[in-house]
Amino acid sequence: MNDHELYPIGDAARRSGLSVSAVRFYADTGLIEPTGLNEAGHRMYDIDAIARLELVRTLRELDTDLGEIRRLLEGGTTLHDLLTTHLEIVERQERTLRARRAVLRTLIKQGDTTAQADLMHKLVSMTDEEREQTIDDFWNDVGEDLDVPEGFVDRLRTMRPVLPADPTAAQLEAWIELADLLRNPAFRDAVRTYLQDAYSTPETRALATEPFQDFMHVSGASLIEELLAEYRAGECPRSPRAQQTVTRFMEAAAALSGTPLTPEVRNRMADGYRQVPDILRQIAEEEAISESPVYDDTHGRYVSLVALINGTATEEDHDSLPYAWIADAMSAAEPLRP
Repeated sequence: MNDHELYPIGDAARRSGLSVSAVRFYADTGLIEPTGLNEAGHRMYDIDAIARLELVRTLRELDTDLGEIRRLLEGGTTLHDLLTTHLEIVERQERTLRARRAVLRTLIKQGDTTAQADLMHKLVSMTDEEREQTIDDFWNDVGEDLDVPEGFVDRLRTMRPVLPADPTAAQLEAWIELADLLRNPAFRDAVRTYLQDAYSTPETRALATEPFQDFMHVSGASLIEELLAEYRAGECPRSPRAQQTVTRFMEAAAALSGTPLTPEVRNRMADGYRQVPDILRQIAEEEAISESPVYDDTHGRYVSLVALINGTATEEDHDSLPYAWIADAMSAAEPLRP
């Protein structure tokens, strides 16, 4: 293409990707005027005019209105600023479409009514403050008159869903399900009943105390992660590294009850870990025939949905933990003196 050559409107249209009528319209509105006229009075366009026509076509495909394009061509704004603004618009539209898709997929899956569709749209459109209030209302209701150690419910409520500014469809679907459950009185009652049954007996109240919860979710959890890393790396349970970690774990666990880590305590811990798979299977069998709310359908469902929303890994599957390996490491630890 020659820099000084002039091209008829048909060529300008073809080279810019527009129709002849569109090129004529932009000329008539003064947006992109022709460079000149030929002897027959027909409109002619040079390279610069064709390049601007091509830019107009691109911006129109991005739904840029003619007023914004005119300001750009007249020097009232820069292309960078215009594209930045439109990127923000497209991203907002994308988030809106993603939210709608999540609602539609959930409705199709559940086969819900028009009223439920309206509710789901409101759920995904909640502000951060409204989401926080929904969660607080849920835990306030669940914790009312719950006979568990002081501070236990407050610890549970610290695990909260935080929907990111640009959530995925899966995160939105998880939030819709969770928000719907949080507002459901039957779900609240089921969670309250589960927590009451699981942590109010003399045998289990200790599990809900602050020291034990701190051990389970902070210090003890960190040591278990170290043991898992060593197991996955192929460490022998009797290796110095595994022995050091498992000893620290046993010392921290024994300290919960103020018991020194003696050989007897070490052996009881090892035996306990060897029995865990059988205990878990027995619990699962009992839950399968029990009419009482179970973890996976109550608090466990809350925890798993929060993990999906927050984009964090779900808790390690109990069945996949190397209990036998940990028990062997415990048994192999050097005898400890009281």
